[in-house]
Amino acid sequence: MSPRGDDERRTREDAAWREIVDNYGERFEVDDAPVSEPQPVTAVVPEPEVAVVRPVDEERFVPPPPPPLPRPAPPRAIAWAGVFGVPIVLLVCLIATLDLPTLLDYALLTWFVGGFGYLVATMSREPREPWDDGSRI
Repeated sequence: MSPRGDDERRTREDAAWREIVDNYGERFEVDDAPVSEPQPVTAVVPEPEVAVVRPVDEERFVPPPPPPLPRPAPPRAIAWAGVFGVPIVLLVCLIATLDLPTLLDYALLTWFVGGFGYLVATMSREPREPWDDGSRI
């Protein structure tokens, strides 16, 4: 398009928008009545309430202390430490620009892959029901 065609199109669009805005909705009439002076507001300060101490109800429910958290078997704990610990160690070494010996690199890689393999190999193989969401009571 030519620059002149763009100007004509913009002019038509601007006129159309102006017409839409000018004719949009109902116009409200505003009264120019004099505004009266606002009356001062007096604040009422409430009396401070006395704190009520309720006696301890001896019959209320007190839950028993929770059981201790279960501890995984040592091989499983070592596998989880390899799966989560090795990437953290490698990330710290990468950020700190530490160069690990090659043998330690291979040991960490073996620990990670072995831990992941152990966790996959010891997963439960029993089929779950399609409607079962895994929760137990």
